[in-house]
Amino acid sequence: MKYCITCLQPNTRVNEQFSDDGKCSSCINFELTRNVNYLERFDLLKEIISKYPRKRGSHFDCIIGVSGGKDSTRQAIWVRDKLKLNPLLVCLSYPPEQVSELGVKNISNLIHLGFDVLFSGPAPGTWKKLMRHAFLTFSNWAKSTEMALYSSVPKTAIAYKIPLIFIGENQSLRDRKTIDPEKPWEYNNLISMNTLGGGDLTWMRDAGFSDVELISYGFPDKSEVNAAGLNVIDLGWFIDHWDNLGNAMFSTAYGIHIREDKAENTGDPLGVSALDEDWVTLNQMIKFLKFGFGKVTDYMNEDIRAGRISREKAIEIVEKYDGACSDLYIESFCQYIEISISQFWEVVHKSVNKSLFEVTPDKKIIKKFKVGFGL
Repeated sequence: MKYCITCLQPNTRVNEQFSDDGKCSSCINFELTRNVNYLERFDLLKEIISKYPRKRGSHFDCIIGVSGGKDSTRQAIWVRDKLKLNPLLVCLSYPPEQVSELGVKNISNLIHLGFDVLFSGPAPGTWKKLMRHAFLTFSNWAKSTEMALYSSVPKTAIAYKIPLIFIGENQSLRDRKTIDPEKPWEYNNLISMNTLGGGDLTWMRDAGFSDVELISYGFPDKSEVNAAGLNVIDLGWFIDHWDNLGNAMFSTAYGIHIREDKAENTGDPLGVSALDEDWVTLNQMIKFLKFGFGKVTDYMNEDIRAGRISREKAIEIVEKYDGACSDLYIESFCQYIEISISQFWEVVHKSVNKSLFEVTPDKKIIKKFKVGFGL
């Protein structure tokens, strides 16, 4: 395991490639954002959206997928107040057992701010079964839910005949191989992202789920997307300081609620991510055990690149909090998908990267590497 010479990005990140001088792709990408003229980019964005006039009889100019958290709140406000567009916000609604009180408050905050929000709610029974199967099979409960989350927006765009879609991504984290150098702001290859597995439902069908049960999880056919003329625009390319801290500072000024739980329980020193549900915390713990890094590493890398923290201080924080997850979150998850705590850890232990961690006979997990230095 090796680390970037600038930040704490390990070479275990999927598709990561270090430069000859030891820099990670994210640090290289970040350097490309320096000295960007965002006024020129804003003018370019206005030119792009001018090609998508509101259709006769429609009340909306564009669509934004939202959870009510820091990123989606900033997108909604920026699109409405800076671009002077009226967006339709689309929210995939979690089952009552999963959605957090913070999530309910924050989506309500967007409605209070004057936005129209369309809620999409997949059948809770199928949702639960798919989540259980995904966890037991892949040790990743979100493998199915991410499919529903990302497919809900283009489906709504097609149904409502609104071709312009906005999302927001941190530019330093984007894989350059997936970026069109001629139009780096376009995100029309969303379906091919690693986390979504290319939109393939085969593993769900092989598990016995019918096409009717999977209606909420499949992406529209490319022919449908092309016929509708959908265009997905990444606002992160157009907005300065698009990162965890920048989005949190912006959105808290507009009323979003953040976590009050301790970083020791959430692995989130800022308390600003995944506010709409709690089980992302345990997925981040499992990610840490698979790849040797989690949410805290991602946070600290942003801060290092922006000059907000030294690499040495960031190492201390990562060592203390990365991979942390409260037993309470694990217990509530197990209760929801109807497995025992011992079953949970049996799945997790099978997923542990044995090159990076040791699982002792009494099932304790011991880290073999030193953050920032490797094995």
